[in-house]
Amino acid sequence: MDIKKLVSQFVKFGLVGVIAFGIDYGIMVALVELVQMNPVVASAISFTVSVVFNYYASMRYVFTHREDMSKTKEFIIFVILSVIGLGINTVLMYVGVDLLVISYLLVKLFATAVVLVWNFVSRKIWLDAPDAGYELPE
Repeated sequence: MDIKKLVSQFVKFGLVGVIAFGIDYGIMVALVELVQMNPVVASAISFTVSVVFNYYASMRYVFTHREDMSKTKEFIIFVILSVIGLGINTVLMYVGVDLLVISYLLVKLFATAVVLVWNFVSRKIWLDAPDAGYELPE
């Protein structure tokens, strides 16, 4: 395993994630503030757009397409992993804010770090080509 390549891949993953977050947050705020849309509906729309961007950018710049997997299956797995990450975030926010009564700002930082690791590791395992030259250790 080449640790330099793995770190480089993780940095690219982080950059794509920052852009995806900006798209998600920006669209949500625009829909709520400019269109007066319900925040929950706006959040669902912005999350969907963000996931589609994240998929294309991640599979183009971060991960290597697996030849043994169709693009449709790849996208479905990507969406499932993203929704699981959203679920992890939601559970951590609920536990931290509602049950433990910790500031939502601090809990969100922790939840974001946990989901970042989940997203990278799960996508590395299920979506990255095994011959990409920098597999995770067994």
